[in-house]
Amino acid sequence: MTDELQIYLVGGALRDELLGLPVHEKDWVVTGATPQRMLELGYQQVGKNFPVFLHPDSKEEYALARTERKTGSGHTGFSIDANPQVTLEQDLSRRDLTINAIARSAAGQLVDPYGGINDLKQRVLKHVSNAFVEDPLRVLRVARFHARLAHLNFQVDPATLEVMRTISRSGELATLPGERIWREIAKALATPSPQVFFATLYRCDALEQLMPELAQRWHQVDNMRGVEPGIGARTQAALAWAARENLDGEVRWAVCCHALGNAAQPLNIGSSQINRNAQATQNVQQLCARLHAPNNYARLAELAARHSQLLLNAASARPDTIVQLLDACDAWRRPQQFEQLLQLGQCLLATSAEPQAGASASLMLLRQALHSAQ
Repeated sequence: MTDELQIYLVGGALRDELLGLPVHEKDWVVTGATPQRMLELGYQQVGKNFPVFLHPDSKEEYALARTERKTGSGHTGFSIDANPQVTLEQDLSRRDLTINAIARSAAGQLVDPYGGINDLKQRVLKHVSNAFVEDPLRVLRVARFHARLAHLNFQVDPATLEVMRTISRSGELATLPGERIWREIAKALATPSPQVFFATLYRCDALEQLMPELAQRWHQVDNMRGVEPGIGARTQAALAWAARENLDGEVRWAVCCHALGNAAQPLNIGSSQINRNAQATQNVQQLCARLHAPNNYARLAELAARHSQLLLNAASARPDTIVQLLDACDAWRRPQQFEQLLQLGQCLLATSAEPQAGASASLMLLRQALHSAQ
């Protein structure tokens, strides 16, 4: 660019390149620059709280090197200093994980003051400094990175997990807006191992703070089929299966929520069950409303919690019960949504330690019933 500025590739793009993963977006850090100088060079400023600029040609993000100082509670309680004297090492020190605190100069020289390259080799997610505890969002981010990289055998460093536990117990997670929490959930659901995201949150006591409805079920044994693992283990298995089958995010979220209305409840396949599970509806609506989950995610999750048991037992149900189920799921107007519900049933069937007799036939029957009626 110019001799007075130093530009470095940083963050996820460099991390993924070093891991041999596809690189989708590149982020850059600029040292020795002012906002005015960036504007003079044709960059467009887009950051409201700190100086971030879009390159005039590539439109990639270039951020001025900055430091942060905790001034209040929550994810946004920081003051920013982005003066030209801030060094690259100072900028990297504020990042969450060592593997995200690596930079590369325009000449190709790697800058790794916090051992991120070694942690990549060791497959460990480790926090950079004690400042990690100042931002509660980092608990969710680490869990998401774990889900994204678990297939490469990454693990969370025990010391980092303990810091995450400290944040969870501090009450700081309660300061996070529901929309921001959902953004991390949605990204995690799209990873190769979404079950790891929820399991990591559970291990550091964050699931109980962020999604108590799920946490209450996570360790619970299903009294209907006591030979099976706890609901948390079954949910993890079903989520892993959904990811392997490349099912969409709505189905993966429905897998998470399906047990909110089923645990320890006796199965009744009569028509009265269709409108009976009011607690399931309340649990899911409460969770999705608090997280500001999109309507399509919330609708499918509610149907999953109310009807997942009936999905797997439809072959034993009366014909009028089948019709009422299709009506309750709005299958006539939303056949794609009902197909997603059947995909949820397939996830549960494929990962059950002791599959219910007739479950496969039940899913086939429901699919045929919908097609015949269309």
